[in-house]
Amino acid sequence: MKFLFETAGIYGYDVTQYEERLFILQVFQLAFSSDEHRQRTLDIIEHWEARKHELKELDWRTFQQEYRDYIDFVKMLQLLPGIGAVVGAYANYNLLEHLGEVTMNAYRLRLFKSMEV
Repeated sequence: MKFLFETAGIYGYDVTQYEERLFILQVFQLAFSSDEHRQRTLDIIEHWEARKHELKELDWRTFQQEYRDYIDFVKMLQLLPGIGAVVGAYANYNLLEHLGEVTMNAYRLRLFKSMEV
């Protein structure tokens, strides 16, 4: 989450605003959710200015279940004695790399959409 907040700041967004925090959560969901949910989340991000008012309340249970299902197996392997640390380091590196790519593209998409208006 710290990475997402810092990236939002780099792109010039105020992370103290509630709406911006909701956008950050949508980006996180875009990176770590099922394909079906990812399509819905991408649609929200693509039309953020029009749809952000619909998202005043977040369904935390659904949010947690979506990313948990994506990350659970890899994180469970970290519990294995001996190889857990190696698996964890590799997994964390790959998860952060994936999150970085998705975040960068989500903010680029948002900037391009704001230029159209």
